[in-house]
Amino acid sequence: MSGVVAYQDESTPLKGGRGHANLVSKCKLCGRENNLDILQDSIQPYCADNTEEFRTMVVFECRGVEPVDFSPRVGFVAEGAESGLKFDEVELTEGEWMDYDENAQNPVGITELEHRFVKA
Repeated sequence: MSGVVAYQDESTPLKGGRGHANLVSKCKLCGRENNLDILQDSIQPYCADNTEEFRTMVVFECRGVEPVDFSPRVGFVAEGAESGLKFDEVELTEGEWMDYDENAQNPVGITELEHRFVKA
C-alpha cells in the first residue's frame, strides 16, 4: 500500500481496542485496517553539525503500510546554533525555511532537504 503520510500529533484508536496509531488507513480492496505509529521516544534533533550525513530522526512502526515519500509541512522547531534563539513555528511546506536570528544577527535557514526510509 502506498500513499501520503501526514503526521498527526494525536493518535487514532485502532479497531478492536488494539491501541492507537498516528495514521490509520483502511484498504479499499480487502477492508483490512493498516496503521503507522511514530515511536515518540525515537524522535531525535538534526543539528547543523550533522549536515554532511544522514541521521535517524524518527522511527515508525508500520503495519500494512510502507512510507514512500516525505513531504515536510508544519510542526517543526529550530534553534539558532550560535545564539540558542528558538524558532517555534518552522514551516517547511515549500521545502525550505528562512528567518533572521536577532540575537546572533545572522540569517538562518533550512534548505536542500533530503530524506530516505530505511527498513529495520
